Amino acid sequence: MRFIRWLNEIGKKDILIAGGKGANLGEIARLVQVPPGFVITTEAFQHFLNSTGLKEKIKEILSEFIVRGDPDEYEKASISVRNLIENSPLPSDLEQEIVDSYKKLIEITGVPNVAVAVRSSATAEDIPEASFAGQQDTYLNVRGMENVIYYTKKVWSSLYTARALYYRDRMGIPHEKSLMAVVVQKLVNARSAGVIFSLDPTNGDRSKVVIEASWGLGEGVVRGIVTPDEFVVDKKTLKIVERRISVKKVAVIRDEAGLVKEKELPPDLASKPSLTDEEVVELAKMAIKLEEYYGYPVDVEFSVDADMEYPKNLFIVQVRPETVWSRREEAKEAAKPKEEAAVGTVVVRGIPASPGVAVGEAKVCLTLEDAKRKLKRGDILVTKMTDPDWVPYMRIAAAIVTDEGGRTSHAAIVSRELGIPAVVGTGNATSVLKDGVVYTVDGSKGVVMLGAVAKKEEAKAVEVAAAPPKEIILHIYRSIPTGTKVYMNLGEPEKIEEYKDLPFDGIGLMRIEFVISSWVGEHPLYLLSMGQEEKFVWKMAEGIARVASAIYPRPVVVRFSDFKSNEYRGLKGGEQFEPEERNPMLGWRGVSRYISPQYKKAFRLELKAIRKVRDEMGLTNIWVMAPFVRTVWEAEEFAKLLEEEGLRRDRDFKVWAMAEVPSISLMVEEFAEYFDGFSIGSNDLTQLVLGVDRDNDFLVRINPKYFDEREAPVLRAIYEIIRRAHRLGRTVSICGQGPSVYPQLVEFLVRAGIDSISVNPDAVLQTRYLVASAEMKLLRERLDAIYYALYKKDEGGEFYDILKKVFGGSKY
Repeated sequence: MRFIRWLNEIGKKDILIAGGKGANLGEIARLVQVPPGFVITTEAFQHFLNSTGLKEKIKEILSEFIVRGDPDEYEKASISVRNLIENSPLPSDLEQEIVDSYKKLIEITGVPNVAVAVRSSATAEDIPEASFAGQQDTYLNVRGMENVIYYTKKVWSSLYTARALYYRDRMGIPHEKSLMAVVVQKLVNARSAGVIFSLDPTNGDRSKVVIEASWGLGEGVVRGIVTPDEFVVDKKTLKIVERRISVKKVAVIRDEAGLVKEKELPPDLASKPSLTDEEVVELAKMAIKLEEYYGYPVDVEFSVDADMEYPKNLFIVQVRPETVWSRREEAKEAAKPKEEAAVGTVVVRGIPASPGVAVGEAKVCLTLEDAKRKLKRGDILVTKMTDPDWVPYMRIAAAIVTDEGGRTSHAAIVSRELGIPAVVGTGNATSVLKDGVVYTVDGSKGVVMLGAVAKKEEAKAVEVAAAPPKEIILHIYRSIPTGTKVYMNLGEPEKIEEYKDLPFDGIGLMRIEFVISSWVGEHPLYLLSMGQEEKFVWKMAEGIARVASAIYPRPVVVRFSDFKSNEYRGLKGGEQFEPEERNPMLGWRGVSRYISPQYKKAFRLELKAIRKVRDEMGLTNIWVMAPFVRTVWEAEEFAKLLEEEGLRRDRDFKVWAMAEVPSISLMVEEFAEYFDGFSIGSNDLTQLVLGVDRDNDFLVRINPKYFDEREAPVLRAIYEIIRRAHRLGRTVSICGQGPSVYPQLVEFLVRAGIDSISVNPDAVLQTRYLVASAEMKLLRERLDAIYYALYKKDEGGEFYDILKKVFGGSKY
């Protein structure tokens, strides 16, 4: 054929005609069975454009619309071009080849009208903009020749999204050089699925192959939904030497509409082995062959197709290097000299992120699967960087050490909340620290030392001693009243029992992401697609109610979800609904997500949960906060949504906006129409005012001032928000990390007139003391009328007056 290549006909050298995805699949298909399929090559795409005359038409459209780089023009150009491609008939010779190939796929599989996946596969030259050009486009459950042709054109047209056009223009890449192949592959009707390790993952024994399997899709095994069957095969004899058959109560399946859901299994099937002995041995052979080809142990995902007979029904769907034991073996020799070094030697330095000292064995976890297999309670978690999916493992760790991130990174914030030591931004912890070696982590100094510098009991005693007994805390609470309220930040609802007696006036920031990731665990749109939205509402309401009831009547300010798209993708079902963004930190997050047509239904679930807690459970101490508000029109749309769901602002229900995008500091008056108050998110505000990625530990290591809330531009933004909001009768709080770290910043905020300061639990006592001290100092100054009047003559004005008093030196 001229325009079609079958997967077993291509390899990694064919990337220019088959794209990266197609070429890699072809390479694997030469070794083992992959779901059968073919590639509609880049030559087919070029033939389509040339024979239909679309190549010149597209060129004309792009030159007509895209002149000034206006986003609207790119949108218009994209719509025109994509409509042209999707509505133009294929050349007869190309169409015939696709029809013949689909018929051949039916013959190979023995399945009439076989369901396929239609996937994009970008060429090597197109990879730089592939994420814009639709590289991730995948259409599942496609049946029939007409639909295969239709979705092929959809993949081609994705080369001309507005984002792809803009990106190529900006990078100087000619549009006509962007090509796309299309992979058409049988969609496996998974009877059983799971993972294969070409070594024993529990002890690194390379003489064994271990297979974990369950009924249905592999998601049941990978996500830990079921306890899988386990088979151990000896590599030399290919005999099954161990088998453990579990009771698998549910299977993850794909229904007729292509949606993934859980299905209960009857008792007889639940206790039956999910693989036959023949299938186990054949899968082990495939894993051995892949290990021999790649030259290292592999971690393989497989599926058994219910539509086909053994042995043609066994398919490899993904191959990855096995990292845990491979890394450990490579590191054994390198670890020996380290162990001979003196106990107490500093082996890694980083940014102090969460105070305290911990002793434990290091476990280097580059993936969540690593953490699941390796991490035990009391170990030191060593990883590149964490996100919300890591929270269950962070909970059981004695300390956290990361390669990346600053003191406002996810790892730093969560560690402080969990009360465990953390050192972040080390740059090399995952390569220097060794699995199984005992280290001491000092989160206050930002160092990791070899060996047990302190005994585990002593390290724990240091942490306990840092928190005064309950009766002393209550005494401090009674004896230090403050005019400025001291609130506390909280994420984990369970932690409220531990912290509820601290001297705080309310929860100034309840991060709802912890409830969604740990209590719900599934993407809200995924739950909506399965008709299980009540699960989300109840779980979220339960988590919020736990906190609100524990501290009633003190207020709890619930910040609506502020996951980034990459974090949402980590939730079960999230990959179906989330885009891949180059910079999620500045992408589809906060209010922009809530008001978008793609997500609005999911956000309404959060609103329903709030109303359930307030109206049905009677916990009227719940307020809400909108994160990452960018524009006034966004605020207006957000306010309408609250009204529609019966959440109306009044004296008992306050709606705040996170003031973390500089636009709020510039237009406080306009935003104030839609909010009762503002809460300054100093982490993001500092990032956006100074133009520094808050997770960029490299810049901070060069000079800590690159990310510092005490820089004058950041303080000016904070000052303006407070001053102008107060003129309108709006309250202002702060919930970022700054006040927890810099005592001077607390005094600045008090002098600027802030209404409340919300800090992490470990900083509540210190902050309350600092607030009281600053208020007393300010009161004394104001009582000294003569001195105050003279000082007001300072030419810098009130803002610089405050700066000079707090920080000293010049006004800059």
